[in-house]
Amino acid sequence: MINLHELRVGDIVLAEFEGNSREGEVVGIDKEERKVDVKTDVQDFWYGPEHLNAIPLDEGQLLQFGFERQEMPDGKIKYLKGPFRILLSGNGKFSDYEIWYREDRRHITQPISVHVLQNHYHSMTKVDLMRPVGVSTH
Repeated sequence: MINLHELRVGDIVLAEFEGNSREGEVVGIDKEERKVDVKTDVQDFWYGPEHLNAIPLDEGQLLQFGFERQEMPDGKIKYLKGPFRILLSGNGKFSDYEIWYREDRRHITQPISVHVLQNHYHSMTKVDLMRPVGVSTH
């Protein structure tokens, strides 16, 4: 379950409908009704927070957003999208890493989900982090 206050239009989440989960994009939020409009490849539907789940951030998700992977000489892995950077610590896992954009640097010490990265990206760059057109959300 995702708290509604964490979501923004454009965020990618897992929406559950009749026992099936699909990735979809948040296209509307109704705070009074406590519902989120999510557009998947099957339907556009309003969901309650109990039917929304976070997608864990991993390399596959970053590549779908157009990030490029770069292996550093010290064994660390860096992901680049324009001037925005994500640098994993030496363990190569998404549980301890640094993100930065220009002078804004943030150290993340726990796994986060895709929508949380999208929100960090937006707050740092003032631009929405969206998947390029034609990239599947399965």
